[in-house]
Amino acid sequence: MASVPEDPVLERYFKGHKAAVTSVDFSPNGKQLATASWDTFLMLWSVKPQARAFRYVGHKDVVTSVQFSPLGNLLASASRDRTVRLWIPDKRGKSSEFKAHTAPVRSVDFSADGQFLATASEDKSIKVWNMYRQRFLYSLYRHTHWVRCAKFSPDGRLIVSCSEDKTIKIWDTTNKQCVNNFSDILGFANFVDFNPNGTCIASAGSDHTVKIWDIRVNKLLQHYQDGTLKILDLLEGRLIYTLQGHTGPVFTVSFSKGGELFASGGADAQVLLWRTNFDELNCKDIIKRNLKRLHFDSPPHLVDIYPRTPHLHEGKIETVEINPKLEVIDLQSSTPPVVDVLSFDSTTTTETTVRTLPDKGEEVCGYFLNPSLMTSECSPTTLKKKTEDMNDLPSESQRSIPLAVTDALEHIMEQLNVLTQTVSILEQRLTLTEDKLKDCLENQQKLFSALHQKS
Repeated sequence: MASVPEDPVLERYFKGHKAAVTSVDFSPNGKQLATASWDTFLMLWSVKPQARAFRYVGHKDVVTSVQFSPLGNLLASASRDRTVRLWIPDKRGKSSEFKAHTAPVRSVDFSADGQFLATASEDKSIKVWNMYRQRFLYSLYRHTHWVRCAKFSPDGRLIVSCSEDKTIKIWDTTNKQCVNNFSDILGFANFVDFNPNGTCIASAGSDHTVKIWDIRVNKLLQHYQDGTLKILDLLEGRLIYTLQGHTGPVFTVSFSKGGELFASGGADAQVLLWRTNFDELNCKDIIKRNLKRLHFDSPPHLVDIYPRTPHLHEGKIETVEINPKLEVIDLQSSTPPVVDVLSFDSTTTTETTVRTLPDKGEEVCGYFLNPSLMTSECSPTTLKKKTEDMNDLPSESQRSIPLAVTDALEHIMEQLNVLTQTVSILEQRLTLTEDKLKDCLENQQKLFSALHQKS
């Protein structure tokens, strides 16, 4: 069926990644789009036509998740290299690194106020970090398998997580306890998130399903079989659109803050930018209507999930199929020029990184290059000195040694450091053993002397 002007339309292809796209996110102002990929790169695209795109180089393995901070001044990324990076999303792309987990990191999520960051990992844990004080806060342990995703509720009081242990857990950020648990016998959820007012959660599963749960009454509200890029009307409980455009599986999709645009990425390494053309919302009316339903005792209602006016296809039973290839001759001519941005600390050791901390919450000083994120320990003088030290290092483009060789040497150095520490520990233990043996011999000599005197 041919689409009408009010239906979603494909606006642009973004081509630049060299492998599958794993995550997409719009900046708060809707002018930029960040994407992550199996090719180990992040890319920052401008929605404005013909503007340059930036490819951020720094992670050493698949980048699994990317998200803008609420103010748009930071970009967080997670990777299979076990780190989380914070980037300044501009043409310089400066970044700092968290040695966040002991296994691949699967997702990052800022709280709505930007103060905290939640990270989920294959080490079966969720960790929460304080962004302003650059402090590791606490870990959440209850999952028995890899954690795929963790998200804050809109008010920051809860965290929802999903795992390959086939459970979805709700956590209280105040007492750090698991307060709710949803189990699924068929498959595990790859992705989970709250609705805008925090009353419901949605999960996308490995069994090709999308489920909507009301967390106030622990009830499954809706259950959809899913396989491609689709748009669902949650008020009417049915599928409205099926969107064609990707060749192969679609791995990620994200709406802009206002809902005018959405982007999708998948196995074909392409990022597609769509315009929704949905009905305009009267935000004041929606907020007034939802305030009546925020109390725990209020009966659940699907307006809580997707409050808007009736859809233009309300009277139609059939699904509208959007196939841009039938209508657009060439969208790839607008592919922007791509500029590689090498992370300034991608060639350094752990001197400028934020390391994983024990659960005591010990504070450390990172290298954010953002005045609002500096602690007293991160004085401008200290940062200036570190910057000067960094400037003394050769850039990636100036080096004659291939990056692969450098990575191998860094890995060897890390292993040597581990061996050095191991030998040091063994030496300490040997010294302790020798001291104890000496004490034993002395005590034995005293006993012999005492027995001699008695005899």
